[in-house]
Amino acid sequence: MTSQNPIQKALYHAFERAQWSVLRDAVPMTLSEQDLEHLRGINEKVSLSEVTDIYLPLSRLLNLIVKSKQQRGLVLDEFLGQTPSSSPYIISIAGSVAVGKSTTARILQALLRNWPEHPKVDLVTTDGFLYPLADLKRKGLLQRKGFPESYDMKMLLEFISAVKSGQAHAKAPIYSHVTYDRIKGQHQTVSQPDILILEGLNVLQTGLDSPVDIRRPFVSDFVDFSIYVDAEESLLKQWYQERFLQFRKGAFSDENSYFHHYASLSDDEANSTSAKIWDTINGPNLQLNIQPTRERAHLILQKGQDHLMSHVLLRK
Repeated sequence: MTSQNPIQKALYHAFERAQWSVLRDAVPMTLSEQDLEHLRGINEKVSLSEVTDIYLPLSRLLNLIVKSKQQRGLVLDEFLGQTPSSSPYIISIAGSVAVGKSTTARILQALLRNWPEHPKVDLVTTDGFLYPLADLKRKGLLQRKGFPESYDMKMLLEFISAVKSGQAHAKAPIYSHVTYDRIKGQHQTVSQPDILILEGLNVLQTGLDSPVDIRRPFVSDFVDFSIYVDAEESLLKQWYQERFLQFRKGAFSDENSYFHHYASLSDDEANSTSAKIWDTINGPNLQLNIQPTRERAHLILQKGQDHLMSHVLLRK
C-alpha cells in the first residue's frame, strides 16, 4: 500500500496499481493507440496499459455511480410527480500545473461516452474563466495568474449553476494558451450533457478563510464526484520544466504567442526561467491553494516517475 498521511488513512481505501487494475472487471478497451495519441498532453507518456490498469476501472466505477444517480433521480421524480430532470452528473478534476489534469480529463471523457447510459459527455476547463489579460494587468494580478483571485468566480458559478439546473444552453469562455488570454467572441456551448467533466486548478477550492465566503456557494457545491491528480512537488517541477522546453520549440515559436520571447532561450536559460516561474508562482500556488484541497476529493490518483500512476485512493 502507498504511504498515507493520517487523514488519508482515515478517509480512503488505498490501492496499489495492480490491486486497482483488477477492478476493471473485464470492461473492454474502447481506445486505440491512435486515439490515445490525440489525447496525450505535452511531455506525457500515457500508454494503453495505463488506460487499462487505471482508467478502465475508474470508468467502470463512475458508470456504476452515474447509473445509481440516474435511477435515484427517476424515483425522486416519480415521488414528486414531476417530469424527469435533465441535470447532468458533474465530475471535477483538480491538481497542480503540469500534473496531467487535462490528459486525465480527455481520457475519461473518451471512455465514459462509450457507455450507453451516458453517451453525451462534455469537457470544460476553468482556464476560460480566468479574468482577461487586460483585467489581470489592471488589477496587478498577472504574477498571480492561477491563484484564486485571478478567476472570475461569479461567471464560473453562474455557468456551473446553469448546467446543473438543466438549462438548455450554457456558455463557457474559451481560453488560448497561445495568446495567454480568453478568445474574444468565442464560447463553448454546453447543452444538457449526461456528464460534465470540469477540469482546473480551482475546482476543489472553497476559500473559507474569509467569513464572508461562508455565505456564497462554491464550485464544489455543484460537483457530484471529484478527482485529484497528485504527485510529489519535485516531480511536478521537473515536469513543468520539461514541458517548458517542449513549448519553447513548439507553441512559443508562434509569433502570436504571448511567450514568443522565450523561444530564443538556450536550454540553460529556459531551465533557469522555468525554475524561477515555478518557485515564484506555480509552487506557492500549489502549496497554498491547490494541495490543501486534495483530501476533499472522492478519489486521488497518485503519480510517480514518467507520469505513471502508482496508487489510487478511493474515499470510504
